[in-house]
Amino acid sequence: MIYFRSFPCSRQRLYYSITAIVLLSLVFGIIGFEFADEREFVIQDNPVVEGVPGSNVSIAINLANRMLEVYSDEKLFKKYRIAVGKSGTPSPIGEWHVVWKDYNWGTGFGTRWMGLDVPWGVYGIHGTNKPWSIGQFASHGCIRMRNKDVEELFEWIPVGTPVKIEGRNVKIQRVLKYQTTGADVVVLQIKLKEMGYLHERADGIYGRATEEAVRKYQQDKGLEVTGVVNKAVVETLGV
Repeated sequence: MIYFRSFPCSRQRLYYSITAIVLLSLVFGIIGFEFADEREFVIQDNPVVEGVPGSNVSIAINLANRMLEVYSDEKLFKKYRIAVGKSGTPSPIGEWHVVWKDYNWGTGFGTRWMGLDVPWGVYGIHGTNKPWSIGQFASHGCIRMRNKDVEELFEWIPVGTPVKIEGRNVKIQRVLKYQTTGADVVVLQIKLKEMGYLHERADGIYGRATEEAVRKYQQDKGLEVTGVVNKAVVETLGV
């Protein structure tokens, strides 16, 4: 009589069974955690929102927290989790406006698009076909939202709505002068606004108003009045 040893096969099946159980536990654990986390977010930060925001609507985006806030008459109306730019392709800090809106703008942009007037590139608030990226530093600079969220926001936000993006540290490492554009110009403008020298929005464009604000700052600090931001001006501003 011939006997066959079945122990290796049994051990192998047992190993595969245990592995499958562990993997399924991890998957369901992650799903459960994300569901609980989202439920807690909705309960804590978004108590039941009824109706729609008023006519005076604005948006504030905090890049560090990956959060978009909708304000109505300067009061917080609702929050949304978002995905923002990666370190190599950061979202543009500054004070912008929604300048155009569109449906199904392109592959990867979800069901809605709201373009911003950033002078150095094409940036917008849009949906996504990668909902798992929400809450991450994952985009090429745009603000990603879940499609259901961006569809809701799209109906509330008219063209011209102000959008403030903040929460990213940018240093001024070049000479800034009239007609310069960029995130470092935004940093300069924000600082000048804080100090009372500039009264227009931080739009990333070194225009005449910014130049005049720099001239007045230079005069008050005893610096050469040129309207140009060089290393000496950067050091006194602390930016």
